[in-house]
Amino acid sequence: MDYKITGYEPAQLFHFFEEVSAIPRGSGNEKGISDFLVAFAKERGFDVYQDEVYNVIIRKPASAGAENAPTVMLQGHIDMVCDKLGSVEHDFTTDGIDLVVKDGVLTANGTTLGADNGIGVAAILAVLEDRTLKHGPLEALFTATEETGMDGAVGFDASILKGKRLLNIDS
Repeated sequence: MDYKITGYEPAQLFHFFEEVSAIPRGSGNEKGISDFLVAFAKERGFDVYQDEVYNVIIRKPASAGAENAPTVMLQGHIDMVCDKLGSVEHDFTTDGIDLVVKDGVLTANGTTLGADNGIGVAAILAVLEDRTLKHGPLEALFTATEETGMDGAVGFDASILKGKRLLNIDS
């Protein structure tokens, strides 16, 4: 992948935002991003669960010495609003977002940026990736189809969650 967001900190956050932005993920089209999250977890040896509507849970064990800390959930949604200028040829079912960095400002080329909630997903991935953070058990919950009815969250079986504290990373 040819990364466009370079030289900005935190670098891992922007790296993952670009990875997420390259995947078409409009509401109802979340299989690709959901599968990406499953692959991310498996590559790192994390416990992962994916349901039939593409919600994903990734569990990262606690850091050494923090095993008895309470599990904290980090939650964000994986879909985005798809809108574009009439003059732009872009198929949200097959095309990723064409990111543009100009004068230190990040935008998209004639489409919505997908930062709601691509940046939240990227932030959670950056936390899961970071091996220097000291933390108790982490449970990352990624829900589907939030933009058009909260279908992923509504249909999700919350009984499989372990955490009692949740930080919603949605912006």
